[in-house]
Amino acid sequence: MSLEKINTSKLPKHLAIIMDGNGRWAKQKGMLRAFGHEGGTKSVRETVEASAQLGIENLTLYAFSTENWNRPKVEVDTLMRLLVSSLKKEIKTLTDNNIKLKAIGNIKLLPKKVYKELNEVIDFTKNNTRMTLTLALSYGSREELINAIKEISVKVKNNIISVEKIDESIINEHLYTQNLPDVDLLIRTSGEQRISNFLLWQIAYAELYFTPVLWPDFKKQHLYDAIIEYQNRERRFGKTSEQIS
Repeated sequence: MSLEKINTSKLPKHLAIIMDGNGRWAKQKGMLRAFGHEGGTKSVRETVEASAQLGIENLTLYAFSTENWNRPKVEVDTLMRLLVSSLKKEIKTLTDNNIKLKAIGNIKLLPKKVYKELNEVIDFTKNNTRMTLTLALSYGSREELINAIKEISVKVKNNIISVEKIDESIINEHLYTQNLPDVDLLIRTSGEQRISNFLLWQIAYAELYFTPVLWPDFKKQHLYDAIIEYQNRERRFGKTSEQIS
């Protein structure tokens, strides 16, 4: 079993997942895209629970991008409805597994009902300590970076910080992910091999893992396979193999 091959002392401190393939999964079954999104919620639950049980401290899921607002209204409405119902249903899972929920993105664009439900669950789980689950909602990395640049520029203009003081830590402090470590492992399902405007700054040294498995078919065994692959890679961070051995 793959679980036995995982070294729990070398887990990624921050795992991020682009959950892709819901629509294709539904199409293969002759169903509407909404059916695929509903199927994907089961994979979310299994992945979240498996990550917490392994000891992963931070898990970030790309749930809804800024570009997703351009999808057909009926699909967007379905996704928002699923988000509300999932938050209500999964609050027990989060509590039982001692998981804190956070959200990143321009979440004020979310429908009022979704925004309210999301903040209620975030508040309810704020003292949980086992793992931080972050949902990227109405999220776009370029927008995040533009906002950070604007905020820093205002502070420079008002003499709050000097240009000379701007470094990686200053930029990190102005990102949605300011309280999260850099991503160690990024998984994308469905066979697509692109980043899609997700955590562009935060994945600078992440290991990228692409699997052909469609998101609704993604189970904990697939998660284990990705982590084993990650642990078998040599992470050099610009150094030579000899320097890190």
